[in-house]
Amino acid sequence: MSLHLQRDLDSLKKEILQLGNMVESSINKALVALSERRPELVEEVLQDEIQIDLQEVSIEESCLKVLALHQPVAVDLRFIVVVLKVNNDLERMGDFAVNVAKRAKELSEQDPIPCPAGFTDVVPQTIRTMVRDSLTALVKFDVDIAREVIHMDDVVDQANRLMYKDLKALMVEDSSTVDRAVSLLSCSRYLERIADLTTNIAEDVIFMVEGEVVRHQSTGL
Repeated sequence: MSLHLQRDLDSLKKEILQLGNMVESSINKALVALSERRPELVEEVLQDEIQIDLQEVSIEESCLKVLALHQPVAVDLRFIVVVLKVNNDLERMGDFAVNVAKRAKELSEQDPIPCPAGFTDVVPQTIRTMVRDSLTALVKFDVDIAREVIHMDDVVDQANRLMYKDLKALMVEDSSTVDRAVSLLSCSRYLERIADLTTNIAEDVIFMVEGEVVRHQSTGL
């Protein structure tokens, strides 16, 4: 590998990690806005989205430039392809953070309703860990961390199922809770999608390092 290619690849790592940090911060703000009923954070999330979108465009341009200048092969080529995919996934995660924040603002203006402890306690921490660890796996080329992220997705999926079950029962019992319950269910779904996207990143890390496509596999991770 030439020194120029190595320099550009290192620069890509820094750029994608910077984007990841921006997205992680936005998600954290959205989670706090939801759990602590702090609508003032919503505007910060909306402003974050602008910067996230700009960074996504910049990274895409950087990737195309490296491909054109160096024509990388093997693991270097896979890394650039993965960065392009992760770049898109992170931008979408930022969009879901905005969705959660907007719902959080609506809910903060209404009386709270009960929801499963798994949603209020387990899901936020699991989401934060998955986002952080998926990026760590990417920059460190660490497939073990990537596989741990994939397994954590089951926790979020289970919490989302319980959320639907409990809130459905609440809506049947008390029709006045329907609007708030639907908003909470939307938040749960948005967070599940964020978890799915971190899983995509983890699966792409495994592909990048080992050349193995694990997406859609249910066993063998």
